[in-house]
Amino acid sequence: MLRKGEVRVNGGRSKQSYRIQSGDIIRLPPVRLDGQAQEGPVKASLAQQDKIARSIIHEDDDFLVLCKPSGLAVHAGSGLRFGVIEILRQIRPDAPFLELVHRLDRDTSGCLLIAKHRTALTTVNDILKTGKMTKYYQALVAGQWQGGKRRVDQALARQGAHRQIRHTVADDAGKQAVSEFTPLHRFADATLMKIRIFTGRTHQIRVHAAGMGHPLIGDKKYGDFELNRRWEKQHGLKRLFLHAAELSFEWPLSGQTLYFSAPLPAELQQVIEQCHE
Repeated sequence: MLRKGEVRVNGGRSKQSYRIQSGDIIRLPPVRLDGQAQEGPVKASLAQQDKIARSIIHEDDDFLVLCKPSGLAVHAGSGLRFGVIEILRQIRPDAPFLELVHRLDRDTSGCLLIAKHRTALTTVNDILKTGKMTKYYQALVAGQWQGGKRRVDQALARQGAHRQIRHTVADDAGKQAVSEFTPLHRFADATLMKIRIFTGRTHQIRVHAAGMGHPLIGDKKYGDFELNRRWEKQHGLKRLFLHAAELSFEWPLSGQTLYFSAPLPAELQQVIEQCHE
């Protein structure tokens, strides 16, 4: 209802970030529940539960870290009845607290951080807000990258109405977005990149890469359709080649630097092994 602009506060549309104040008048539209919704939330299949359980790469008293599979959203919404967090709560019914610390696009794989208690969540959220969490991705981009490390500082904005498919575009009037691209290996018609993001805008890496003329291979929204089709036919790449490889931050509760990493999934590693220089 929020996404569709149907929630009204004091006669106007309300954003999700708005905090209700004393005296606010809130109007919600009529809500019709179908029979399935009345019976309770849809549950993931046993195969999906097992896939998420096997994707856990680290767990301690504060956090749980997954190597999120590509093709699975991190949470329910926009027509999806469940995502990673709902599946986790399903396979951990006795866990008192499980909350997403950050998000990854549905088609992106890699490190996903889950907080196991309220203090962990609020503390790490402060770390995110102050830009003190380091995040590195790996991506395969079209063409041979010329030169070395390159920093992109290009503001981004969202386009499209709430009920439409929305895109992120370069826009100087948008929010600041900073990415740093470092080539790892050059192939005949592609380059494997290590990318650090200093901000967390929607589709940031994908839009910055496309703006430099090196779209991510497998990107159906900002990429090259013909190129994607060729890579699928020649190399079997059926997904976006973008992987959240590493994240680290200093943990104030212990004074230690926490570091988590996830290797490239087998389907992406196989593509790299087939590439020619």
